Amino acid sequence: MRRYFLLKRIPLPWLRRDTTQNESSPLIPKAGSTKENVEELSHVTSEFHQAGPNDGQDNNSPVFASVQPHHRYSLIDYFLKYFLFLCNLVFTVLGLVVLGLGMWGLISKESFAQEKIGSIGTDPMLILVTLGFVLTLLCLSGCVGALRENCSLLKLFSAAVLVLITAQVLVAIMAYSLGDQVGGYLRSGMLAAMVRYQDDLDLRFITDEIQSNLQCCGADNYRDWEINIYYNCSAPGVLACGVPATCCVDPLENGTVWNSQCGVGAQQLDEFTAQSVIFLGGCLGGISRWIEQHEGLIGTVGIVVLGVQILTVFITTRLLENKSAIFSWQDSVFDSERDCKFPSPRRPI
Repeated sequence: MRRYFLLKRIPLPWLRRDTTQNESSPLIPKAGSTKENVEELSHVTSEFHQAGPNDGQDNNSPVFASVQPHHRYSLIDYFLKYFLFLCNLVFTVLGLVVLGLGMWGLISKESFAQEKIGSIGTDPMLILVTLGFVLTLLCLSGCVGALRENCSLLKLFSAAVLVLITAQVLVAIMAYSLGDQVGGYLRSGMLAAMVRYQDDLDLRFITDEIQSNLQCCGADNYRDWEINIYYNCSAPGVLACGVPATCCVDPLENGTVWNSQCGVGAQQLDEFTAQSVIFLGGCLGGISRWIEQHEGLIGTVGIVVLGVQILTVFITTRLLENKSAIFSWQDSVFDSERDCKFPSPRRPI
């Protein structure tokens, strides 16, 4: 055994390694390289040999500290990331609530029954279901994309928000430029709701809320309720020639009990007598007056909503730019590792 170690220490000629450097050696500069490149490469090589015999795998070595660029998120980037996450989380919960209310409305009215499935397309609850589903899907993609820094989800979220912003701006421009046609569509929709007032609970609720809050009756005036088959003067029953109780000036009998028959026979009264019992003005005029009185509030809310959407697009774009910057410097580091493979330093025998 002792003789074996002695032989290992003797540098035999046939075991001597070739220490000459050929053209393929990375330590020899290629033809046409400048003097600066040679000096820089020799400097990096000397630092690599001083780093230790770890074949360049230690990322804390001085050579990697000088080669690798340092790209980190700033405090503002972290704040924007979690701000986007929390905002989308709140709106995701809101979307789930709206979706749940819509589904509850459809199920409670048995809209999925075989005899009612044909008219489900005109159900107002379907608007809540669609709105809740779209809001949940959109905000969930932004929430998960911001938390996991998923570029695909963030791109999908930003594209959807841009489409939503464009649609809102176009709707606002069309509503402002086509005011008369919008008023006609609103009148047709309210008349349709009045026709189905007794048959659809949702339309009844919406109509009652509009009439009681705006203190109005009908679309143009109180006589519009003649289009309803139950309030028509030729209809049999106690509701004939009447109006709903929400048209009444004082629907509470003695201030405590709701009097559902306060509007019975109101269409047979002249305007002078009827004005002490019911509201004579239509709800379309009430809606126009309400919009004129709250123009500033409506504009402020619209600008704030649009600004929040633009802010989310800005934050998403900032996160995507940071993510792409990280990917680019990582690719450059990997390329430099492939191009700068230094030979490991020799260990003493």
